[in-house]
Amino acid sequence: MALNRHNLVRLLLLAVAVVLLAVAAKPSLAPPRTAAEDAATLKRDLDALLSGLPGRYGIWYRDLVTGAEVGINQNDSFPAASCTKVPTVLYLNELVAQGRMKWTERVTYRADEDYQEGDGVLRYSAVDGATYSVRTLANLSITLSDNVAHRMLLRHLGKENVAGFMRSLGAKVVYPDGRNVTTPREMGIYMMAVLDFARRNPEDGNRLLDDLANSIWHVGIPGALPPDLRVSHKEGEITGVANDAGIVFTDPPYVLVVLSEGVRSPDEGFRAISRISRIVYDYHRGASRGTLTGALPEG
Repeated sequence: MALNRHNLVRLLLLAVAVVLLAVAAKPSLAPPRTAAEDAATLKRDLDALLSGLPGRYGIWYRDLVTGAEVGINQNDSFPAASCTKVPTVLYLNELVAQGRMKWTERVTYRADEDYQEGDGVLRYSAVDGATYSVRTLANLSITLSDNVAHRMLLRHLGKENVAGFMRSLGAKVVYPDGRNVTTPREMGIYMMAVLDFARRNPEDGNRLLDDLANSIWHVGIPGALPPDLRVSHKEGEITGVANDAGIVFTDPPYVLVVLSEGVRSPDEGFRAISRISRIVYDYHRGASRGTLTGALPEG
């Protein structure tokens, strides 16, 4: 049956409507964001958070697979606090791996040189003449952040030898004028060196990573992350300072360092670190799921 003019117009209008509906339903094909654009967004989010916090912060993040980096004040010097125990204990591990020292080697406690207040148990239990294996001192330095244990190790290993080791890893801010300071980037270098050591020396390296993952202090970087996520990290605090440097074992893993100065209290500083860590974690998960394109420039 032939279509009359009225029916033909109706069919044409129906066809146009179907086409318009199909176009409207089609998802927008916006160009993917580049890694540099996403990194800039992360930096803006972090800057926005830091702008409302008292004190000064330094941040360094590195994807351990792509090498992507984001930093804020990453090359500025900050008090290292107990984060400095990481390169000391790493140096000891290297000496043992090279056969230049044994874990059973013992160090004698000297109160006039080794005593220090603050974290740890040896300040209460050590007596002059008592001896401790370097393995015990390494474990206490990391898991309890024991100041006396670290001072004993530093004396035994030689502070200049430890400093030379730190420089060999690429650090430049190493005890300037005797001050215990570092930068976020250089603290990150030490954490990357721990991971490299574990790849070359699985038994001792994984033990060090396990000590770092099971410290009694676990509120900074892992504070707002999933509780079953492994984070090997070292926190440090002194008056006005809250620091944390760690390896977060997502897939792929990443390094995050947050140093601070001028915070009102360590507790407040670590709460800020946990918020920073969550922002970086969410960003990293998006990056690792392939939503980024291209590579980040060096920070």
